[in-house]
Amino acid sequence: MIAVVQRVKNSSVAVDDETIGAIGQGLMVLLGVADTDDVPEIDFLAEKAVNLRIFEDENGKMNRSLLDIGGQMLVVSQFTLLGDCSKGRRPSFIHAAAPEKAEDYYQKFVEKVRGMGVSVETGQFRAMMDVSLVNHGPVTMILKSKNHAE
Repeated sequence: MIAVVQRVKNSSVAVDDETIGAIGQGLMVLLGVADTDDVPEIDFLAEKAVNLRIFEDENGKMNRSLLDIGGQMLVVSQFTLLGDCSKGRRPSFIHAAAPEKAEDYYQKFVEKVRGMGVSVETGQFRAMMDVSLVNHGPVTMILKSKNHAE
């Protein structure tokens, strides 16, 4: 699994010009599931994202997590994170999980984060979405499950 995690002041996702999810301060997470991913990677990545210390403390240091600040999370499925652009000009998505598996893992990731006490909003799986955000910092991190660590 791969997640692009952005620290935001606010974020929202819309389908057909209708907002279906919105958060205030917290994390905007774009989540990609690979064909080789396994269930334990869901827990690993969810715990990593929720506990990632990228929010500022009283001294201006990135020392607080999403849980520490009581922030929210917006999770949007994005299979294009698994795009391989190493050959030619057209990305290959051969390593992206099949839609059934990807949706299952996406939902389990959301459930895991909610189970940790975080308010989570979501996009709509397999929909054309418009994502808006105010990236605070900007702070953007790329998280990979153990299966994808370099």
